[in-house]
Amino acid sequence: MAKKDEKSHKNAPLIGIDIGGTGIKGGIVDLKKGKLLGERFRVPTPQPATPESVAEAVALVVAELSARPEAPEAGSPVGVTFPGIIQHGVVHSAANVDKAWLDTNIDALLTERLGRPVEVINDADAAGLAEARYGAGAGVAGTVLVITLGTGIGSAFIFDGKLVPNAELGHLEIDGFDAETKASAVARERDGLTWDEYSVLLQRYFSHVEFLFSPELFIVGGGISKRADEYLPNLKLRTPIVPAVLRNEAGIVGAAIEIALKHKLAK
Repeated sequence: MAKKDEKSHKNAPLIGIDIGGTGIKGGIVDLKKGKLLGERFRVPTPQPATPESVAEAVALVVAELSARPEAPEAGSPVGVTFPGIIQHGVVHSAANVDKAWLDTNIDALLTERLGRPVEVINDADAAGLAEARYGAGAGVAGTVLVITLGTGIGSAFIFDGKLVPNAELGHLEIDGFDAETKASAVARERDGLTWDEYSVLLQRYFSHVEFLFSPELFIVGGGISKRADEYLPNLKLRTPIVPAVLRNEAGIVGAAIEIALKHKLAK
């Protein structure tokens, strides 16, 4: 009977939460399709974004989602993304949030606050996991690199559909600079670059990453992926390079996938 019950819970909907520098958003994720059930819910990120204030905001989002008719069973685990390096549940870097997060066990903090199991994953890793399972990387064997161009350069390293966590490829040094200081979407706006000028920097970056890893596929995410036709055709690479499919929902979906995999709730 236990085996039958466990099987019935495979791919049941779960809540995913995406913590960002300006907003905390969440949704109920259909793990069979990799899509949200209903609208996502968002609250502003508290300022300062301390562990305690963010935990309260996450609890508010989870409470709103849990009250919906399509909500998962009470006490179901929750997946959460965070803009920093997470290892064994502990925060080792913190971008766009308070530095009080450093060395905080975020898994334990949120598990205690929510009263249910919580698994936290790096935000770029979550987006990459979602793209690999349901988006542009679905079914691709070997190495898939999901590169997010935004405030910085986020990255997710996927091998045979499985995540290799905390690949900070935006911090590769190119021409004496962290790549993200020159080739992020924000850097393009800051420096007033045309798309052709920006393409030159992206060519340098992607060529370097390609040489190091020889991936089967590059996927480009971030808000700038909506303008992919302005720069991707200019890049000359051996590796196919395509825009992300899931975009704004990727973090929420990836967070739910991570918690489902950890609790053996996904096939």
